[in-house]
Amino acid sequence: MHPALQGLITIVVGVGGCVAYYYFSNLFLDKVLFPARGPQAGRNINRANMIRPWLFLAPALIALGLYLAYPVFATLHLSLTQRVTGGGYDFVGLDNYAKMGAEPKFWEALQNNMLWLIVVPAASTAFGLLAAQLSDRIRWGNIAKSLIFMPMAISFVGAAVIWKLVYDTRPEGQDQIGVMNAVWLAFEEGSIWSFVFLKAVPVLLVAGFALAVVWIAWVLARPVVRRSGPVSTGRTVAAALGALVALWLAYESLRGIIGIAMADLPYGQPQTWLTMPFWNNFFLMAVLVWIQTGFAMVILSAALRGVPEDTIEAAIVDGANPFQIFFQIKVPQIMGTIVVVWTTITIVVLKVFDIVYAMTNGQWQTQVLANYMYDKLFRANDWGVGSAAAMVIMLLVTPILVWNVYNARKEMR
Repeated sequence: MHPALQGLITIVVGVGGCVAYYYFSNLFLDKVLFPARGPQAGRNINRANMIRPWLFLAPALIALGLYLAYPVFATLHLSLTQRVTGGGYDFVGLDNYAKMGAEPKFWEALQNNMLWLIVVPAASTAFGLLAAQLSDRIRWGNIAKSLIFMPMAISFVGAAVIWKLVYDTRPEGQDQIGVMNAVWLAFEEGSIWSFVFLKAVPVLLVAGFALAVVWIAWVLARPVVRRSGPVSTGRTVAAALGALVALWLAYESLRGIIGIAMADLPYGQPQTWLTMPFWNNFFLMAVLVWIQTGFAMVILSAALRGVPEDTIEAAIVDGANPFQIFFQIKVPQIMGTIVVVWTTITIVVLKVFDIVYAMTNGQWQTQVLANYMYDKLFRANDWGVGSAAAMVIMLLVTPILVWNVYNARKEMR
């Protein structure tokens, strides 16, 4: 049978099955189980109305139980056991977790995931917010938004293949088809453009990042330092930890500035970008930032359009400049949306696998947790350690999901 015909039959059967389920289940509920007739008609109608929501939710609940709840408990069980030669499992407790913790590759994956968590959500949200603000101020803004959003339609593997060509390297003396190397070879040692683009601009960007995280540290610590109103112990601890992390990032950024300024760059030589430890992680992150910027832009653009014009007009009357209007009027009013976008991208980052697998396969110190889990499960055939890695990913994602649900319910109330 032709694949197109198979797909069409699947759609027809799936949609038809859903329609048939809801129609006949309603019919059975109203005509057979609780018929709206006789002396108990009112009571039957009330009972039917109580059962009907659960009847409609039943397929979703069964699917969630079968494809989400069961795999979680099965994975937890596997993480506490070890496969025995000849079949069966032995309970080993936390041995798999201890074995995983003793492997340098696990800590490399965890460290890289933390780096992804710092860079990708921040960059995607910032670029998305910038694109949303600027595209609303130009006549061809809708065309710009369409172009920026287009990468969202590409699969992660497809995007990885595209960017792998961007980073492609050919031997010295051959024409470079990779954009990065073509641009790199255009720079010459001692030229003004080499200094501007390879020294001055990176230093300014890193310095700007350092200033941004220092500002974030101050924003987190300000309520505690000024003691403006009652401050809970939990909030004080969270603010202190957040401020310390921000200050550590600022310190590392300043160290990076020294490294950039003192670096001896290999001009005129094609570079294998994906084999450069530490920096290759940023080249991989660029792919996900490219994809997620469109998502952030669409959500934040809708939020910016919802900012009341009265507040903006009042700020203009008071003499506020465009930067003050944006950062002090618009951004505070859409902060809830920014946080939702940030956390949504964070969840995507924690599960990132396709990009790393397709571009480096975790080599050259680019391992991430999902790739580490895959290697253990399907290459090393170590189901215990692989399942333990899966549980670590789930534990990292769960607090963010719970916090998102809590905030969503809080806003609904």
